[in-house]
Amino acid sequence: MNIKKIEQRIGFLALDLCVVVVAAALFIILYDIVSKGWGQISWEFLSEAPTMGMTEGGIFPAIVGTFMVTVITAVLAVPLGMGCAVYLNEYAKDNFITRLIRMSIRNLSGVPSIVYGLFGVVVFVNMMHLGTSILSAGMTLGLMTLPWTITASEEALKNVPQSYRDGAFALGATKWKTLKTNVIPYAVPGMLTGTILGLARAAGETAPILFTGAAFFLPFLPKSLSDQFMALPYHLYIMATQHHDIGAVRPIAYGTALVLITLILLMNLSAIILRYKLRKLKRE
Repeated sequence: MNIKKIEQRIGFLALDLCVVVVAAALFIILYDIVSKGWGQISWEFLSEAPTMGMTEGGIFPAIVGTFMVTVITAVLAVPLGMGCAVYLNEYAKDNFITRLIRMSIRNLSGVPSIVYGLFGVVVFVNMMHLGTSILSAGMTLGLMTLPWTITASEEALKNVPQSYRDGAFALGATKWKTLKTNVIPYAVPGMLTGTILGLARAAGETAPILFTGAAFFLPFLPKSLSDQFMALPYHLYIMATQHHDIGAVRPIAYGTALVLITLILLMNLSAIILRYKLRKLKRE
């Protein structure tokens, strides 16, 4: 047999093995969480506040807190990130400064989330006097999501063929008119997909909200953006590692984990569906 064909088969076999290992690990984790957390899911668990030191009741305040923080994150990261990507890809010149900016954005994407949490404490909680609140936590997560949004949006803009721009310019369209009609509509599916994936990651973070606003036990809903809040990631962290009776609350921890994973999976699924519908609409 040809040596190149043998190398090709070995390569494909190695790739298939990697897929099997990853899929098996994911299946084991999901099976463990679903099998141990499904029995905890009920309407009362999803709609009631925790009671008796979080040993009974539900996780409704944590669900609401997670939703509110994610909304603030989106409000900060989406328009700012997409606008920055449009400027870098369409208006900024390719020079040392723009390359330095891009490199800094890529590096910020890999900064540990706990560093963003400490930054949020210094800037939003102390310097801006916002206190430990929903607003501080949301702005911290927004900054953490911003590099992901910029990178995903810029890559989506780069994938738009240059001929789309040249055709509009040939017809006398201005730069902004070209972007508005010929470039951004074709880049939106990729831009939104990367943005939603970044928001899904932010919704599952614990370290940034740990310092900036998440509370251990608040059996009521926040009344304003300046209040502290409960969140699913932090609630799960407390249940799994810090509770005074971890054995007793283990089912609640698994139920919380199942709800959090379902929320993130729904966000990822919405990104896939939205991208499919936008691309279908664009083809029509």
